[in-house]
Amino acid sequence: MKQLVAIVGTNARHSTNRMLLQYLKKRYVHQADIEILEIAGLPIFKKTTTREIPQQAQQMAEKITQADGVIIGTPEYDHAVPAILLSTLAWLSYGIHPFLDKPVMITAASYGNLGASRAHAQLRQILDAPELKARILPSSEFLLGNSLQAFDERGDLIDQTKVAQLDGLFADFLAFLEIAQQLNHAHQANETELRQFVQQNDDSPREGV
Repeated sequence: MKQLVAIVGTNARHSTNRMLLQYLKKRYVHQADIEILEIAGLPIFKKTTTREIPQQAQQMAEKITQADGVIIGTPEYDHAVPAILLSTLAWLSYGIHPFLDKPVMITAASYGNLGASRAHAQLRQILDAPELKARILPSSEFLLGNSLQAFDERGDLIDQTKVAQLDGLFADFLAFLEIAQQLNHAHQANETELRQFVQQNDDSPREGV
């Protein structure tokens, strides 16, 4: 059984993105062990002279490294991913690189009709950044619009068309995990290239500067 972590991309107490990830965890319980990770409580990203990262971020990084893959659920604020999610990804690429070559699936839910489509597209670009270099499930997106009305009292998706779409995408992600395990020949070279990039572009504050 695959080991996955699912990151709730918001610190909101009530979140339909959290509900969607909880639904995934419940629906695919016999196909994958999904641990849901919260980003609430992480401080806003700030570079330091020592490159210290919060313990919460370090623990998240360890779980991401150990997992076979990652699911990220993002809302959309002002046509973009939330600041807290950006900050989290910054911590998770600051001297550590758990996302390197890690398979990632993105889900996005919003109260409006578009289902956080812009945030979804932006998050794909961010995860492809040199400091992260994740492997994102290609040519796929799960956008849940009107998400406040999307779940029943048990927390299950109501629209069976959306359920079928999610089933197909999750099956594709499981297949993608298998393929990704075979695409590891360049992992060491990718890791070396990433570390060189970070060293060459290191603009962390220096004492006395």
